Parts: sequence; structure tokens; C-alpha cells
Amino acid sequence: MADQLQFNSVGSGIPIVFLHGWGLNSAIFQPIASRLASDFEVISIDLPGFGQNHAMQLTDYSLPQISAMVAECITTPALIIGWSLGGLIASDLALHHGDKVRALVTITSSPCFVAEPNWPGINAELLKSFHQQLSFSAEKTIAGFLKIQAMGSEHVRQDIKVIKQLVDQYPQPSNQTLDDSLSLLETVDLRSKIQALEIPILRMYGRLDSLVPKAVISQVDKLLPNSDCYTFQKASHAPFISHSDEFYTVLCDWITGNL
Repeated sequence: MADQLQFNSVGSGIPIVFLHGWGLNSAIFQPIASRLASDFEVISIDLPGFGQNHAMQLTDYSLPQISAMVAECITTPALIIGWSLGGLIASDLALHHGDKVRALVTITSSPCFVAEPNWPGINAELLKSFHQQLSFSAEKTIAGFLKIQAMGSEHVRQDIKVIKQLVDQYPQPSNQTLDDSLSLLETVDLRSKIQALEIPILRMYGRLDSLVPKAVISQVDKLLPNSDCYTFQKASHAPFISHSDEFYTVLCDWITGNL
């Protein structure tokens, strides 16, 4: 096992663990973490190769390996919140490290990100193009990904500006880390596995999201019929940034009713 991941912890109370999405880092959660810290212990973990852990290069960048490393950081059963790619890791934690997971929240995530017949998702060719772009410029690739994430939002430029200001606090991940983690979005499929989850689950979506289209919602409803679901009607891929007040209210109300 590699060295333990570094993470940030603020506040006290029921622990909430945030896991970020592809290409970014835990700084993205600073605004919401500061609000939640008055009532909870908020733990923001950088995935291997990202943020505070940018120097950590794994030879095996797999979902089981990453989940095990994240689990090592959790000492008390926590509410795990995973955004986008982080949602896959959060779900895998719940499946294989259940003693660390009290409840699960996924934000604009999917158990299978790639579009297939009868399954909405990201066009495989788009992900392939990101792999190709990485060999030329990681910075431009991430910038392009941010634009797609914010597409559809009422305030695209402002969203991108806020996200960039937050994540630029930490060094940029290496091309290898970006390439390896992008492969997780392409290859991981948890559709047949998440049906075994029996913990409280909240799934959050943005109606205008172009990466996790709203058509995914009804599909996952069938896989997790006992889960709760909330859709931000005017949000895209990062509702905790674009609609922070609504996000905070929905999350806290759900926690009150389920933990």
C-alpha cells in the first residue's frame, strides 16, 4: 500500500467525506465545507496524484486501490459524498468498505459514465479525444473539460472562474495521473453491483448537465429504488458551486432526515 493520502478536516460532529471529480482537487469543496463545518466534521480528500497528493503516482490506478487508500483516511463511519468520478469511488467504498460508510451521496455521477445502447452517458469518442489532447496540453484539456461541465448553467463564465480559482490553489496533476483517472470514467461499470447497497442514499443531478444527462436518472431509479433523488432544475455538472444555497439546504435537510 502506498503512503497515506493527505486530507483536510474542519469542524466537528458527524463526519462528512467529500471526494472530487476528474482533473480537479479537494479545494473545489472549500465553500460548502466552510458552511457545513459549523455542524459537522468535513473531510476533503485529494485522490492520488491530485491536489495535496499530486506527487503520489500509482502504478495501479484502479478503483479498488483508490477506494482502499481513501478508506484508510476514515476512522469513524461517515457520510461519503462523491462528485462525478468521486461518485464512483464513493459507491465502491460503500460496496467494499461498508464499515467506513454510514450513508452515501452522489453528485452528478453515474454508475456507468460511458453511453451504451439503452444507457445514456458520455460519448466514448469524447473521452478518447481527451486522452489524445492530454499528450499535447493537460492545461487546455482540463480547461475544455471545465467548459463542458459548466455548459447549460445560467452563469457559465462565473462558474468556471470560481472553480478555476479554487483548484488552482494546488499543483496540477501529472499527465499520467490524468490519463489513468480518465480511464476509470471509461471502464468502471457499477450498475450490477450498486443494487446490493442498503444504506441511505441521496443522488443529486443537474437538469442541464451534459456529462451526466438527465435520462440517467430514471435508469438509476430502477437500480436503486429505495434511494432518494434530487434534481437542480437550473444547474449543470457542479450544483454545489452554481447553486450553493439550494445545495446546502437540500443536503442538510436530507442529513436531518436520514442520519
